[in-house]
Amino acid sequence: MVFVALLRGINVGGNNKIDMKQLKRTFEAIGLTDVVTYINTGNIVFTDGSRLAQELSERLEEAIAADFGLTIKVMVRHLDEIKAIMDKLPDSWTNDANMKSDVLYLWDGINEESVLEKLTIKPQIDRVIYVHGAILWSYDRVNAGKSGMGKIIGTKVYQQTTVRNVNTARKIYELMQAAARNLDSKP
Repeated sequence: MVFVALLRGINVGGNNKIDMKQLKRTFEAIGLTDVVTYINTGNIVFTDGSRLAQELSERLEEAIAADFGLTIKVMVRHLDEIKAIMDKLPDSWTNDANMKSDVLYLWDGINEESVLEKLTIKPQIDRVIYVHGAILWSYDRVNAGKSGMGKIIGTKVYQQTTVRNVNTARKIYELMQAAARNLDSKP
């Protein structure tokens, strides 16, 4: 199966520094294959034929602690889960000079639509969609100071998410699709 590991809070603001080449070796050392990293914020696509996402998450957290001396939360999702999220992400949402759009991937403990009730959403500013596994959030940059998105930082909900902008989310999905095609072509 094709998976992505989303590491929370690495290489941000000079904290929790992890070299991606070393991280790739950590993944390979526990038996994961076709390991590809994408940018320094902890996005790793890989394949594994025998373990479930929860087991992989726990094993990766242990391996990162052992290899880097850091306690890092690792979310593991398989291709079908990411596809379901990407299918709901509006094509018109961008992350550029005019618009800010993010995917807030949810840990299982808060992965339900009622999580939206815990957020400050300003309907006239924010465009927010819950999809199983994520909250999709977008606003026009001219309204950045008015968006409820800024109010999520530091909350319990925020501590149980890992955020990627839509450009990164789309690239991760592309890498996962490529890994799936590669896996299908193996004898």
